[in-house]
Amino acid sequence: MQRDTGIIRKVDKLGRVVIPMEIRNQFEIVEGTPVEMFIENNNIILRKYEPNCMFCGNTMDLIQFKNKLICKDCIEKIDKGN
Repeated sequence: MQRDTGIIRKVDKLGRVVIPMEIRNQFEIVEGTPVEMFIENNNIILRKYEPNCMFCGNTMDLIQFKNKLICKDCIEKIDKGN
């Protein structure tokens, strides 16, 4: 769902864009909060980064295995051969 905020920012010489305070507050983004960027169709999407399972996208009960995050449910499915 895309929502127009009416807020426009310019890119500076170093390619930076300031995220408006209203948006930072809404998403609890403070200094040091990781954000991720990706392209969807012709849009640049910026969102607060939340680690998730590489298989199902779950954000709970994650275990790191060889620099990849996998949730306990997917680990159980792998163990059972499903």
